[in-house]
Formats: sequence, C-alpha cells, structure tokens
Amino acid sequence: RFVGSLGTIIIKCKDLRIIQLDIPGMEECLNIASSIEALSTLDSVTLMYPFFYRPMFEIVEDGWRSFLPDQEFELLSSVTDEWRLSCINKEFSVCPSYPPVVVVPKSIDDEALRKVAMFRHGSRFPVLSYYHKKNGMVMMRSSQPLTGTNGRRCKEDEKLINATLRPGKRGYIIDTRSLNVAQQARAKGGGFEQEAHYPQWRRIHKCIERFNILQESLIKLVEACNDQSHNMDRWLSKLEASNWLTHIKEILTAACLAAQCIDREGASVLVHGTEGTDSTLQVTSLAQIILDPRCRTIRGFESLVVREWLQAGHPFQQRCAQSAYSNSKQKWEAPVFLLFLDCVWQILRQFPCSFEFNEQFLIMLFEHAYASQFGTFLGNNENERSKLKLPQKTMSLWSWVNRSEELSKFQNPLFEANSLVIWPSVAPQSLQLWEGVFLRWNRPSKFLDEAHEEMINIIKYNKELQAKVNALRRQLAEMETDDRMQENL
Repeated sequence: RFVGSLGTIIIKCKDLRIIQLDIPGMEECLNIASSIEALSTLDSVTLMYPFFYRPMFEIVEDGWRSFLPDQEFELLSSVTDEWRLSCINKEFSVCPSYPPVVVVPKSIDDEALRKVAMFRHGSRFPVLSYYHKKNGMVMMRSSQPLTGTNGRRCKEDEKLINATLRPGKRGYIIDTRSLNVAQQARAKGGGFEQEAHYPQWRRIHKCIERFNILQESLIKLVEACNDQSHNMDRWLSKLEASNWLTHIKEILTAACLAAQCIDREGASVLVHGTEGTDSTLQVTSLAQIILDPRCRTIRGFESLVVREWLQAGHPFQQRCAQSAYSNSKQKWEAPVFLLFLDCVWQILRQFPCSFEFNEQFLIMLFEHAYASQFGTFLGNNENERSKLKLPQKTMSLWSWVNRSEELSKFQNPLFEANSLVIWPSVAPQSLQLWEGVFLRWNRPSKFLDEAHEEMINIIKYNKELQAKVNALRRQLAEMETDDRMQENL
C-alpha cells in the first residue's frame, strides 16, 4: 500500500512472523514486491534456495550419510535375528514412497512381499517401525488393505502380519480412521483387515483428522493468536474453535494406546490409516518417544525424524508448502509434522528432565520443514530426493545441526538420562498452547530468556558445588584411611 511516495510491504512468513517494510519511492517498492512474490512462488524445486546455498562453516559430518538404514539395522540385529533388510524396493520399483531398503520379518521372502504390496494402498506393505527390547514386541506400519466391497484377501499379507506374533499371543491393529470412514473406504477399493482373516488381531479405531481440517485448524489458531482485541472471551472462544488442542489430544491418545499395547499388554501392533504417510507416522514416532529413551536424545530424535518421516515417505513438499497465511488453498497442505512436534513439546513439558534437547530444537525443525537453506525436507519421498540428486547438490540440515557450536544451543540443561518408559497425561488440563511457536512474535521474550539464563547459572553452580562435595568426600575417606593406618602402627 502507498501513502504519498512511501510504500509499505507486509510480508507474512512461513514461521508465522509478520514483517512490515516501509520503502520510499513507488517504483522501488513495486520492484521489491514483485521480486518477493516471484521468489515465493517458484514453480520448480531446483530453483529453490538449497540448490544455491553455499555453507560458510566447516563440514565435519556428512548429514546425508548420518542415519543410513544399515546402521539402524545393526542396532536391531544386536538384539534379535528375526528380521532382515530387504532390497526389494531398489530403484523404487515396488513402492514409490518407500525407501530402497526396508526391514521385514526374516520368514517372509521378497516374492511374498510383492504380492502383499499389490494388496496395500500405494503398495505400502507392512514394515518394521520399532522393536521393543524389553519384551521383543514390535510396531509395524503400512497403508490400508485393498479389501474393497467383495472382501478381497491376501494370504501373504496375513502370513506377513502373523509372523510378528509370538505363539499364543494377540496383536492390535490401530486404524487412525473412524470405523465409519474405514467402512466408506471399502466402496473406493480400500478397507480394513477383517476379523475372519486376521483372527489373532484386534482392530481399534482411533480417529485422527487429516488434510484440510488440520490446515483450517492451524489458520484459525494463528488468527486467534494474532487477534489484538485483548478480549478474554473472544480469545478463549477462538482458541477453542480452532480445535488445535483437540487434534493434539487425539494424536497423543492414539500414540499412548500403541505404546500401552506394546509395553503393558505385551502385544505387537500394526498402525495404518489410508495412505500411511500422515497420522500413521505421528502415532508410530510418538509411541517411540514414549517407549524408547534413545529417541529422547538429540541424535536419537534426528534418527527418528529421518526414519519415520523422511524415509517413510511423509510428503513434506506438499504438506509444508505455504504455512498458515496462504491466500491460495493448497489441496494437500496440512500441518501434520508441526502437530507431531507440538505433541513432542507437550511431552517435553511434562517430563522436562527426560529429553536431551530443548524447545529451541523443536522450533528449529518446524522452521526448516517449511523453509530452509538445506535440502533435507525437499521432495515428498526418497524417490523424489534421489531424482533431484539432493545429497550431491544440497547440504543436509544434520551437517549443520550436529556441529558442537550449534548443538550447544539445542541442549537441555536439565537432562538426566532416563531409561524408563514415560507416560504423558492427555487430560485436557495437561495440554497447553505452544507459546514458543504460536506467540513468540507477539510478545517480548526478554523475561523468558533471563529466566533461562538464570536456570543455566543455577545448574552450573550446582555442578560446581557437587564437584566440591565429591572432592571433600574423597579427602575425608583418605584421612580416615590414614587414621586407621596410624592406629595399626
């Protein structure tokens, strides 16, 4: 907009920031506005910033090679020999949204996997997501079976899923759709596992919303957070109308159920919705944070994001295209990954000493998923990333994050390794608005920063005192030993 010769450009950013630029001169202002518009609506991925970014830091570790499937499989094969790495999807010939290498039961050969792939939506056959060392139970994930209205079945699919069960044990199928939606899917050729063909499995429906419902929810929430009216009733009703915290509760509830089946019931679990690329991944990754202490460390969490989101085929390019301020409605846009990060923040808030990383780490991942100088979140799956030659042409986010000078910003000073399963509360009273993301541009963070600084100083001082106590104890023990020796003389 213009007032005389002074032009104003308002930029609404993907990280929810709103920037106002006042530029003297109409022509200058129009030129800048058209440049920003052109750069924000590039029609080719290869024109995006990661392809032109040149790092100014020394590369100590190649992030593209940090979390390879065979490294992860080594950890698994040290505790069980019932699984194998299958290269059936080499060249992405069986399933376009799976990585080239997947972990499957040893007793199932590649020929059977091909048949199962034809029976699952998008060829996403069941693969291993997590192995629970404590009792040997597993969590698998897939897409919906293509049973259709005729109740089609696939013996190989039944055999594959049953291969994960211990003799005499039952398993649970957690379907992230309502029963009604799952039944409607049969009319379109999809469906669900029928009890008659999967007698050892109990199906539980835990409805998690998807696509436009989630995007609308984000837009309403951000609008509520930017409301300057300072009216309490209006703020509370807008927050409630956004339904954001309801979605958080739904996702956490499903993840807790999956974790409970594995840890407390001693049962294996299969998770799927329709495609198995959105709500399925929210549930499998959050269940691992609850169950596995390794996922609560920085590298363990990075590995989880690579394994359960990037390699598992979450379509980042489609889901994280515009964020909350877009004028044009993108059909596939949805804050699925942001909801996952919000859920992790809720657990971190309830267990502040059990995570090696802090809130800043989660905020950083949110920002890079939507806009980044690194190639990590480009593309919708490994197949697309391979075609774009991202490892050769762009820098990995992990190459930057895992340098000691960056890591120090993301470390939680309260962290004390906790090897236990952690059970978050999903009661509405326990869930809070993630101010660090949704209110950070609307209020000064000075006092929070000061409080954080003070906390770090207290912890540092506590460590110094602890070291003094230990030194004095050693001195005392030495003096007591000397005394005893003198007495013996």
